[in-house]
Order: sequence, then structure tokens, then C-alpha cells
Amino acid sequence: MISRYLHASKGAVLARAACLIAVVALIDWRVDLNVSFGFLYLFPILLVGMVLTRWQIVLTAVLCTALSDLLSPQPYDLQLALPQCILVFTSLAGTGLFAFEVMRSQKREQENLRRVERESAARREAEEQLEFLIDSSPAAIMTMTTDSRILRANSAAHRLFNVPQGELPGKSIRRYVPALARVPLLGETPQAFRTEMQCRGERDQGDVFLANVFFSTYQTAVGPRLAALIVDASEELREREETSLEQLMAGSRILVGAVSHEVRSVCGAITVIRENLIRSGTLNGNKDFEALGALVETLNKIAVLELKQSASNARVEGADLAETLDYLRIVLEPYCQEAGIQVVWNLPPDIPPVWADRHSLLQVLLNLTKNSERALENAEVKKIEISVSAGNGLVSIRVTDTGPGIGSIDTLFQPFQKGAESTGLGLYLSRAFVRSFRGELRHDPAVPGCSFVIDLAVAGTGVMRSGTHATHTAATTR
Repeated sequence: MISRYLHASKGAVLARAACLIAVVALIDWRVDLNVSFGFLYLFPILLVGMVLTRWQIVLTAVLCTALSDLLSPQPYDLQLALPQCILVFTSLAGTGLFAFEVMRSQKREQENLRRVERESAARREAEEQLEFLIDSSPAAIMTMTTDSRILRANSAAHRLFNVPQGELPGKSIRRYVPALARVPLLGETPQAFRTEMQCRGERDQGDVFLANVFFSTYQTAVGPRLAALIVDASEELREREETSLEQLMAGSRILVGAVSHEVRSVCGAITVIRENLIRSGTLNGNKDFEALGALVETLNKIAVLELKQSASNARVEGADLAETLDYLRIVLEPYCQEAGIQVVWNLPPDIPPVWADRHSLLQVLLNLTKNSERALENAEVKKIEISVSAGNGLVSIRVTDTGPGIGSIDTLFQPFQKGAESTGLGLYLSRAFVRSFRGELRHDPAVPGCSFVIDLAVAGTGVMRSGTHATHTAATTR
């Protein structure tokens, strides 16, 4: 009967209960038998127990008990009536409260069932989305057991290792990424690993590639597992090595040019002294003196080697200056935070691309900021400001610090300076790099502290502008 009226409205249930109470009372009143029909009140009490609160159920039981006692055909006797009323009330109230608890438990179970169904549906949807994400991922994703056996592998993993679809599960990861087989799982160590590494990978046919591996260990009901995401980094390695080689060659040409310049200066001085000795006539006919002249002439010819900008210009293209400054921020800010240096960026919202080689420009900016870091070691106010301005087809990058500034104004941008760190080639090479893509690196003495400006042509404005080689009135490199 409870299940029949389970989904009925509260008003309908109460109306049925009232009708039943009235019918039972009428039967108890009108039927002339020496039998009490008070037990029939159990049925309306069951209905009431489904929709009313505990106190309302108790009050209904009191009402039914009173009706049963008043309409009882037996003569009234207090000694018999009182225990009978208590028994009837207890039976009716207990039945109503029992129905109340049953109904509440049933509703609670139904709510739990609906919640479990919702959670199950959400879990299935999440699993489907995760399955789709893994299968459609361009990176190889795999899970492995404690014995290095592959449990699951997506399509990208089969393509990466050049294995037919569906044949990776069951194989050992040692065959493809040996370093993953040496990762200790949770069964071997209490420490869970969530890290990355770069190691050697091997395809099914034996081809070797450089692998970037992101992996983690975790625990399941059937034992520890290892999950790994693997990316082929061979192309990145090739590009990095080629770029490093190009940078090395460009720097070497600039260095050789600087050495050649200094050698030519020395040879010129020796030639002047030799000509003076020839005019004096004191060493005429001396074979050693003539041999010395021949050696100086040969050395002067060797020193004629100049830096060729054509090779660098071939690599110059429109560089994304905003991206280059982002790379500079990534490299620069951690070091400045450790040194207590404040870095201020004054960048416009839209920075146009420039004619430059991105790697060379980044090296120039790093050199300037490293110089500023060294200059600010003992400064009271430690701040580096990097700003960008654009106009008239030209973009200017300004690097300013609050250091002591430049002390001398004689040898700025000259190599092999006295008192400079290492070879003193920092600013010389930086300006040579900038000029290699028709830009200009200059010092601005009007700004307090130390300020260097890089002028670059905006890409897409036609041919690259020739660098405006300003007069440098400032001094020694730091």
C-alpha cells in the first residue's frame, strides 16, 4: 500500500487518510457487535505516516485512540479502558512512526540512487572526453606496469615508434625508451615521481631519436603504474644545434674581424717605423731588415680579413619583437629577483615586427642586461627599465639602469679594452650583431645612469634601412 501511494501528493494522501478514519469511525459506531474495530485505524495511520511529521503522526494516533474509545460498544470501565487506550495508542503511533521511517529511508535511497546515477553519468562523460583527448593527442601517451609492460598506448605512440596500430600493448617499454624502465615505481620506493627527462628513444626499426618524456607514478587497486607522455625533440635539437653553429660562426667572424683590425693597426705602426729606417739609410742592404719588411707585409695581407655581413643578412627576416622580449623576461627576471633588482617593462600594446635575427637580438639584449646587473651590484637603487617605442618605420629598444654610468668616453664599443671583463668584446660584438641586420646600437649619455638604445627597422616597410651610425660620446664597456 505504501508503494502504491509513494508518488501521490501530500493533499491526496491526507484526504484518503481522513476518509478512512471517518469510515472506520462510522463502522465502529453503527455496527452493533461486541467487537471494537479500532484496529482498522492502522490503515489511515500508515497513510499519515508517509506525509506528516512525527508530532503530527502522534496527534493523529491520539485522535484515532480517542475515537476508538468513544465509539467502542463495550461498557466503559476505567480500569479496563486505560490499559486498552495505552495499547491502542502505542500500536497506532508505532505503526505511523514506522511508516514515517520507512518512507524517509525509501526517499533517502531514491535520492542516493539518483545521485549515484548522476555521478555515474558524469564519470562516463569524463571518461569519454579523456579517452577522446588521449586518442586525439599529438603526443604519445602510454601507461605501464611494474614489469615495464605497456598497458595502453594512443595512436600518436604507435606513430612515434612506427608500430602498427594496436600492437604496442603487451610489449616492453625497454625496447623503445630504456630510461623509463629504470624509473622506480611506488612498490619499490615510497616516493611518487612527477617530473620530466630528456633521453634516447628508439623506433621499432632501430631509428634513434631524442625524446622529451613527462612521466608520473601512481597507485591503483591492482598495483603501481607508470604514465608517460613522450614527444620527439629531434627537430628541436637540430634547430638548436644549427642555430648555435650559426651564432658561433657569426661570432667568430666578428672576433676575427676585431683581431684583424688590431693586427692591421700594429702592422701600420711597424711599417711607418720601417719606412723611417729606410729613409735614414742605416739598414740599407741588411737582409734581416728586408726579411722583416716582407714578414710585416705578409702579416698585413693576412689581417685584411674583414667581417662579411652577407651571410648574416641572408638569415635576417621579420622577427617578432614581442616574442623576443617575452623570452628575455623569462631568462632575466629570475636572476634579477635573486639579486634584488627591480625590472620595469614599458611596452606598447602593439609591438611591430622588426628586421632582425631573433637569436642574435636576444643575445644582444641579454648582454646589455647582464652588464646592468653587474653595474647594480653596489648601487643603492637597483632598477633596470626596458622600454620600446616605434615611429617613422623604426623601433627603438631602450635598456636603462640606475647604476653609476659610464666613467670614460674614449673607448666605448672598442674590443680588447684595458680594465674590461674577459676580452672586453661584449659591446663590440653586440653592436656588430645589430649592424649585421642593418640596425644600430648606441649609448644615450643624456639619460641618468646608463642607457643603451637599439634601433631596428620595422619589418614589412620595404628594404631594411641602413643603420644610423650615431656619434658615440660615451665610454668604456663594463
